[in-house]
Amino acid sequence: MKKKTFTLNVAGLTRELSICPINDEISIAAFVMFSDVELTEKCTAELLKKVPDFDIVLTAESKGIPLGYEMARQSGKQYVVARKSVKLYMTDPISVEVRSITTDYQQTLYLSAEDIVRMKGKRVLIADDVISTGESLNALMKLAEKAECEVIAKAAVLAEGDAAYRNDIIFLQELPIFKTDDKEKA
Repeated sequence: MKKKTFTLNVAGLTRELSICPINDEISIAAFVMFSDVELTEKCTAELLKKVPDFDIVLTAESKGIPLGYEMARQSGKQYVVARKSVKLYMTDPISVEVRSITTDYQQTLYLSAEDIVRMKGKRVLIADDVISTGESLNALMKLAEKAECEVIAKAAVLAEGDAAYRNDIIFLQELPIFKTDDKEKA
C-alpha cells in the first residue's frame, strides 16, 4: 500500500510529507527538519525576516534544535535548548511538564541554572518547528517566565490546524490536520 503524503511548499521549497495517524480520528503530516539542511537554512532565513530583534532563541529538544541552532547561526545570537531530561552537566535545573500532540506520554522540559542566568533579563524568541496544540509553546513560556526573561515573540516554521488562526505566533506556512481513514488505522 502506498503511503499517503501531503505536498508542502515553504520557503521556496517543496517537500512530500508522510501522513501519519496519531489516533482513530486525526492524522498529521510529519514535518522533520533533521537531516534536511537546505530546508532548515531556507526556512530559518525566511522566519528571521519576520521576527523582531532578540538576544537568545529558546527551543525544545529535540525537533526544535535544528531551527534553534540555525536561527542562532544566521543571526549571530545565542540559543538555549530546553532538555527532556536532566543531564550530568546541568546544575540546579528548573522544570515544567508538557504533553505534545506527537508524543504518547507526558514529558518534562528542563533548563539548567547556567541557561537561566544567560536568559535572565534578555529578549527571548521562542522557536519551534511546528506549533499545533500549543502545549510545547506553553511549557517554553513557563520556563521563560521562571528564567525572568522577556519573550518578545513565538515563532514556528509551520502552524498546524487551529494554530494557524492564532494571532500570537509568527509562522511561515499553515499545515492542515487530516482525518484518519480506515486504511491508515490498519
